[in-house]
Amino acid sequence: MPKHYEALQRAEQERRRKVTGVDAPVPAAVSFEGPARPPPRAKAGGFLSRLFRDRKGPGAEETNEANKRRIALLQPDSYVAEQYRSLRGRIDSLAAQRPLKTLAVTSANSGEGKSTCSVNLASVNAMSVGRSVLLIDCDLRRPKIHWTLGLQPQVGLAEVLLNQATLEEAIQKLDGVNLDIMPVRSVPSNPSELLASPEMRKLIEEVAVKYDRVILDTPACLGLPDAKSISELCDGLVMVVRAGVTSQEEVQAALDILDRRRVVGLVLNGSEVSREQYGYY
Repeated sequence: MPKHYEALQRAEQERRRKVTGVDAPVPAAVSFEGPARPPPRAKAGGFLSRLFRDRKGPGAEETNEANKRRIALLQPDSYVAEQYRSLRGRIDSLAAQRPLKTLAVTSANSGEGKSTCSVNLASVNAMSVGRSVLLIDCDLRRPKIHWTLGLQPQVGLAEVLLNQATLEEAIQKLDGVNLDIMPVRSVPSNPSELLASPEMRKLIEEVAVKYDRVILDTPACLGLPDAKSISELCDGLVMVVRAGVTSQEEVQAALDILDRRRVVGLVLNGSEVSREQYGYY
């Protein structure tokens, strides 16, 4: 057991002795070794309060990282949340000129912030009064939406596309937020084929009727056909670019792969100004 953790135990025992007058035993230590545990499934009653779970014990780094990805939910008045509201406003302005009910979010490479953008863009859209919003995790290779939002789905997108589950069974609701989620439960052996299938087209057409806006988090587009397949089924496309990481050549290559007519804009993530002022975004 790490020495600093033993010191924390002794301090906690001393605090309890002063408060209660007896030497109350300190709970047994939890080992820091072994794989990090996934966040528990979101259940009814107090979603936002659960996002602020204790972040001082094992798994704190994982929880803090997930919290950074859902900043618009945890800190709706923050500067970052306001930037997502500005993005929502620009999309709404474009939606007055052309249909933009279904939006795919992608990036040239992985690790550039597309899933973070998807979660927060869907969150601020769900904050609009009277607007129904669905967030779909379309990354059937390395899904992150369920982890970011603390969900443990029983079925997901792959099961729906394989006709093993219904749309209603795969959608989960977040308590306290007018946002529905279709996560990924299992990673199939043929993700590209499923995302390009008639079942995927049918699914998007169906949710476009039921929801005011649908955000689809897609895999990175360089080296994989998935993002292109999904973008061709959507009304618009948002591309995330990471400052100092994504090269101009990679951005150009990604735009050449995607249908430029569907690109409604690019999101610059991780700029020097934002890192200095706001730490991580």
